[in-house]
Amino acid sequence: MANPILITGAAGRVGAVGRTVTELLLKQGKAVRAMVRTEDDRAQALRGLGAEVVVGDLLDLDSMHRVISGCETMYFGMSVSDAYLAATVNAAAVAKHYGVKAFINMSQMTVSQMSITETTPSPQHKLHWLAEQALNWSGLPVVHVRPTVFLEGFFLTLTSDSVRDSDQLRLPFGEGKTSPVAAEDVARVIAALLANPQPHIGKIYHLTGPQSENMDFFAQEYSKALGRTITFQDIPVEPWKDDLLKRGWPVHVVNHLAAMGDLHRAGRFDRTSDDVLTLTGQRPLSVQEFVRKNAAAFTAAAKAKEA
Repeated sequence: MANPILITGAAGRVGAVGRTVTELLLKQGKAVRAMVRTEDDRAQALRGLGAEVVVGDLLDLDSMHRVISGCETMYFGMSVSDAYLAATVNAAAVAKHYGVKAFINMSQMTVSQMSITETTPSPQHKLHWLAEQALNWSGLPVVHVRPTVFLEGFFLTLTSDSVRDSDQLRLPFGEGKTSPVAAEDVARVIAALLANPQPHIGKIYHLTGPQSENMDFFAQEYSKALGRTITFQDIPVEPWKDDLLKRGWPVHVVNHLAAMGDLHRAGRFDRTSDDVLTLTGQRPLSVQEFVRKNAAAFTAAAKAKEA
């Protein structure tokens, strides 16, 4: 039997890149080892799809030996966390020990604008930059994948309430343009790289949506998708940040999101790339298509029925 492809974060929630990658590879007939943090319904669902499920912790050395041993190709992805760098180095050290032949690393596009003298106010961006340095120093056969802002974050989780309740797209982005990408498009890229990694070793790929526009444009896209008028309402970063903290969001995550708001206002996300199309043969989802697919989350009537 072929060595399994390791997918970390296979039971993830927001965006669920790891889970989608697992599903895509299994459909191709690949052997997949899905790493999860806890034994729950999501883990059982992955088993039902045909994955070998292993419970492990990216910060625990012993469990990472169990997770990585026997795998020659792996995907490393982790949600926003102040332990991100430690987890990356831990996984890399064990991967190096077992002679992993392809290490696909999920990074962030903002890293492309960072250097030893240039950083951002985001603590997470700094950890991603350092993680890329450590992976490059490790000598592992690495591929860095740098997506821009995810549609599932700012454009779904953080706007569904205001769109549903007041027909407003409320974000602290000012006049800045952005090119959000869907998690399913990122997952298709990751799956393609894992299925045939060798031609891509040492390369960096930047993943964006099909267009970079300001929020007034995207509000019009919401309007077309939902069949009602949605307007963009710019909001100051600090009150928005304070509200997230009051709602119980972790400080590290909120500081990262607030920095992304400032970077959007400064035009730092005004970038596009054809890498999704080039690597998968399929163009990435537009904001209008994404909102249409998730229309229930933005619709009061549908939400009322759920309640």
